[in-house]
Amino acid sequence: MILQKEIPRKVLECYTYLTLGLLRCCCQRRLNQLPFDPANNNEPLQFGSASGPLVTEGLIENGGESSKKRKRTNAPSADNSRTLNVDSTAMTLPMSDPTAWATAMNNLGMTPLGIAGQPILPDFDPALGMMTGIPPITPMMPGLGIVPPPIPPDMPVVKEIIHCKSCTLFPPNPNLPPPATRERPPGCKTVFVGGLPENGTEQIIVEVFEQCGEIIAIRKSKKNFCHIRFAEEYMVDKALYLSGYRIRLGSSTDKKDTGRLHVDFAQARDDLYEWECKQRMLAREERHRRRMEEERLRPPSPPPVVHYSDHECSIVAEKLKDDSKFSEAVQTLLTWIERGEVNRRSANNFYSMIQSANSHVRRLVNEKAAHEKDMEEAKEKFKQALSGILIQFEQIVAVYHSASKQKAWDHFTKAQRKNISVWCKQAEEIRNIHNDELMGIRREEEMEMSDDEIEETTETKETEESALVSQTEALKEENDSLRWQLDAYRNEVELLKQEQGKAHREDDPNKEQQLKLLQQALQGMQQHLLKVQEEYKRKEAELEKIKDDKLQVEKMLENLKEKESCASRLCASSQDSDYPLEKTLNSSPIKSEREALLVGIISTFLHVHPFGASIEYICSYLHRLDNKICTSDVECLMSRLQHTFKQEMTGVGASLEKRWKFCGFEGLKLT
Repeated sequence: MILQKEIPRKVLECYTYLTLGLLRCCCQRRLNQLPFDPANNNEPLQFGSASGPLVTEGLIENGGESSKKRKRTNAPSADNSRTLNVDSTAMTLPMSDPTAWATAMNNLGMTPLGIAGQPILPDFDPALGMMTGIPPITPMMPGLGIVPPPIPPDMPVVKEIIHCKSCTLFPPNPNLPPPATRERPPGCKTVFVGGLPENGTEQIIVEVFEQCGEIIAIRKSKKNFCHIRFAEEYMVDKALYLSGYRIRLGSSTDKKDTGRLHVDFAQARDDLYEWECKQRMLAREERHRRRMEEERLRPPSPPPVVHYSDHECSIVAEKLKDDSKFSEAVQTLLTWIERGEVNRRSANNFYSMIQSANSHVRRLVNEKAAHEKDMEEAKEKFKQALSGILIQFEQIVAVYHSASKQKAWDHFTKAQRKNISVWCKQAEEIRNIHNDELMGIRREEEMEMSDDEIEETTETKETEESALVSQTEALKEENDSLRWQLDAYRNEVELLKQEQGKAHREDDPNKEQQLKLLQQALQGMQQHLLKVQEEYKRKEAELEKIKDDKLQVEKMLENLKEKESCASRLCASSQDSDYPLEKTLNSSPIKSEREALLVGIISTFLHVHPFGASIEYICSYLHRLDNKICTSDVECLMSRLQHTFKQEMTGVGASLEKRWKFCGFEGLKLT
């Protein structure tokens, strides 16, 4: 028995009821043909007697065959009683439609047999489990509309015989591997069908494959193959189900009327074109969806700027005076100016609006100053809070250190000592982190206070001063920490002395040793404190000296500026009064012996360099002799001596450079 797993249960129940109905109809029809009425005849049945009613063999109606002869069976017994000879061939009843009976039993998966157990049709093939000439119920049968359920991958697919009008399809051997197929092309709707019978026509192909779906086109070749194009892609999967089937035209066994179908995917330009069109349509839909999503998420566009008119100009002028509407109004003013709305007629209006915009500069500066003030106050508060936190951390660390002394440490358990040590390390790490942060804030403040517009000499002095200040601050903090430690040691010494006085244990060697150690530590701390104080005083003296030097340099700069202004005034007065050259040379440009030495050294250096040298090169040479020589002083001195030194531009483009040359021999002739 072959289990038809593709047929739903409801269809099997319907065909079961149909089979039972056909069986009942056949029995009723045969009983009506009996020569007596079993309901009214009370006489016993006479088997083997001539007078009694006979049970005759019914006529088997099979197509157009005639009725067979009746047979009489007599079986006398020893006691002359009437007996029934049970013979399967003797008790047969005629069936009105054996084909319907066989169809019902075949659809139930049973061998078609008669009532007495005889086979109904002799040409039944038990290996197939089907009957020739009787179409079975299959999912491919047109008109049923039965969709096969999804088959698990591990369950083998049981294929059945498919009966068509002009041909029959026999399934392949289920033990064989499935037929090989090529890779499925995108959008495939066309299949290749090979192994067709030589006598197969296009009508037979349509008859076989129209069960799979709507056929659009068939291209048949003379070499027993064809191409079939379906309307949808899923129909190709149904057509592949028929791959491996043996086809037979009618009941002929001729080689030209048989073949083995091979169904495979085929690549067609029409399928590829339709698939590409579908993909482009999906891409367009996706782009449209993305565009709609972007438009939905896009921020709204700013409102368009109105065109210039006298009325709009008055509105914008009023908005410019309002602080809350200033941004909107100034954007409108900027757009109008860029559009070119300014002309001779509207120039006054635009000037008044620009003047209104300029009036907000002071407000913005004041707001910036207020915010900076708030920021400074916040920084100061933060610094003060951080300093307070650091002081508390120092106190906590001092508590941990005092608890770690042997006087209190011996009374704690091992776990308590471990916790105190861990807490002490954590507190010291946090304290160091906050201390570094505070020092960083102070460094930033010192860097912000430095002025970039001061000359190089003053900048170096200020950096040294800031370094000294930071060093002094560090020394102050170190001095404070040492004082605190000294106070702590003093307190410990006093406590030890009190304990010694109370306990009267002066002969204890451990106490004496601890006292000596503490005294030595105290002496070392005092010496270190004295050294720190001396260094602090020395740094303060250096700082005072640097301040004095700075004041002297500033005075010298002021004197130089006054002398330069006097020299420029003298030159101007000499040109206005047309004095002779001898009078102007009476005021000597060299004012000190140091400047005369510089002139001699520079002249010797430039005489060695006939092509000239830059002011940086000259100053680098002079710095080897004296580090206090300033570049600006050297350049001012050389510019005053025009007949001794001259400045020329050399080079082209990016390599353009100013060079000083010695021209004393030429200047001697001129003077």
